[in-house]
Amino acid sequence: MGGSIVCFGEMLLRLSPPGARLMVQAQSLDMVVGGAEANVAAALAALGHHARMVTLLPATPLGDKARAELGAAGVDTRFVARPRKDMGAGRMGLYFMEPGAGLRPSSITYDRAGSAFALADPAAFDFAGALEGAALLHLSGITPALGPNGVALARAAVAAAQAAGVPICLDGNYRAQLWESWDSDPRGVLTELVSAATVLIGNHRDISLLLGKTFSGDGAERRREAVDAAFAAFPNLELVASTARHVVSSDHHRLAARVDTRGSKHQTAEIDVTGIVDRIGTGDAYAAGVLHQFLRGGDAQAMAECGLALAALKHSLPGDFCLIGADELAAFSAQGGDVRR
Repeated sequence: MGGSIVCFGEMLLRLSPPGARLMVQAQSLDMVVGGAEANVAAALAALGHHARMVTLLPATPLGDKARAELGAAGVDTRFVARPRKDMGAGRMGLYFMEPGAGLRPSSITYDRAGSAFALADPAAFDFAGALEGAALLHLSGITPALGPNGVALARAAVAAAQAAGVPICLDGNYRAQLWESWDSDPRGVLTELVSAATVLIGNHRDISLLLGKTFSGDGAERRREAVDAAFAAFPNLELVASTARHVVSSDHHRLAARVDTRGSKHQTAEIDVTGIVDRIGTGDAYAAGVLHQFLRGGDAQAMAECGLALAALKHSLPGDFCLIGADELAAFSAQGGDVRR
């Protein structure tokens, strides 16, 4: 399947104390650029796809930095908007992360209210231009979680994709802190968006939220029961992809992946991911790996295994972006390996 993959959403700055310090111990903060949809765009670009980002960045040095890093990752930034002059320069959305260690998990605090993206007018984005000749629109449930204006932004992106006949991939990416910060209706909003989607990145818990139903059974049976219910509820849906993560400690997780289509399914074996450098962005890497094979016509097994491999590799990279190339992905082994010369 040719054409660009268009990713729409907010870019963020991540600020973290160096090492494994708590925020109260910090005298400096490390800064990296990220954001769920931008992470997917960067990962797909690294795998050789033409990825295009649609977002709005403040007219500040921080906005310039975010755009430059996206471009350096190989992503098309021509449809990155800036605030109208009467709106001022705007601000970046931020999140603060205290990195975990041992049995202490990482902790995230958002500072996104009033960001340039969250306040943006849907008319600020050239969706029609960005979607011309596109193979897919990717967005996530984070955008509508930002507030009523975020809901309007997500609806505008989906409506533009539908008008252009472009398939939609939605990553549920449920963020309780964001939804609970305003008088929101996550079930109603996400159900509306998933109704338009061809691909859903989400597990049985996401489907439970959408359908208001608890699924019985354990493991694979529970997940297929949930997927069948999603396929029955959402006629446009063709593919559901998810991961299962068991946390042993902050630097040792066990990870498995699953892809379901209407006619097939594949669940991978669980692999050990040890020596974790950075947990953030691994779900976005999984989504990119699934889409990498989906766009190439891969079957459920190819999509699940590719997504798992890219997610596992992302755990070894600092920062939000997964910059693993196609050759490195093809050489992936769950057992790791020696220096390649």
